[in-house]
Amino acid sequence: MEKIKIITDSASDISLEDEKRYGIDVMPFTIAFGEEVYTSRVDYDNEKLYQMLEEFPEIPKSSQITSFTFEEKLSQYFEEGYTDVIFVLINSKGSATFTNSIMAAESFFEEHPEAEGKFHIVSHDGRSYTGAYGYPVVQAARMLEEGKTAREINDYLAEILKKREIYFGIYDLKYAGKSGRIPSAAAFLGEKLGIKPIMKIWDREIITAGKCRGEKKLIAKIAGMAVSDMEPGTPYQVVYGNDTSCKEDMIRKMTELVGYGPDDTYQIGAEVSVNAGPKVAGVIFCARS
Repeated sequence: MEKIKIITDSASDISLEDEKRYGIDVMPFTIAFGEEVYTSRVDYDNEKLYQMLEEFPEIPKSSQITSFTFEEKLSQYFEEGYTDVIFVLINSKGSATFTNSIMAAESFFEEHPEAEGKFHIVSHDGRSYTGAYGYPVVQAARMLEEGKTAREINDYLAEILKKREIYFGIYDLKYAGKSGRIPSAAAFLGEKLGIKPIMKIWDREIITAGKCRGEKKLIAKIAGMAVSDMEPGTPYQVVYGNDTSCKEDMIRKMTELVGYGPDDTYQIGAEVSVNAGPKVAGVIFCARS
């Protein structure tokens, strides 16, 4: 009989409620503010993170999850009698974390040849950030609760992760300018002119897909772009940061355009906010074929 564990990382931004409700193992990233290193979901929550971002003058540095850490996790679950471990991890183009999980699996079987054929490890590249892969993780955990097999869950993840897309607006360009996501000169000029970029995350890439002058039109433009790309009638999620009014505005606009509300919301953690700033608003969805 299968015994399955679903594992993700803290950049998936799944809620603590879903983490506990479905028994999802969320491996934390660490973030360094100068000499001080903090562990997500242990040393800080999102509110404390946003406060630290405002107080610290430089862009903090986030880490990758090492292959050694992954191998320890695999050994733990093998010893506990699990037959399948399913990883769903942060965009492989933005972090070495996914690659480290592959290396850890290879090393694990070298150290535990007795596990061959008894213990199955599958790593899925989340191909994106925040709820773009966090939402599929929760759906996979629900499938597990319903009695679905490891193969059914892995097939679902392999298919859904390829379809996930995000549009989100950046309100404060100083973070993107410092992190290099947007050239510093362009970020400075954008701030002076009140121009807000709209970013698109799709198939592991982050691009500037549009722009909007002023904040008032930003929500409507993001929603319109999302609806034009979204598979009609499918669920979507709203992503936001430290300003919950942006979340409510996006929910209202999307509901107006598609006729139904989001089935979940995701508040950004460190991996997005250190590059985009704590104030963002966006939509996560499955792109039309």
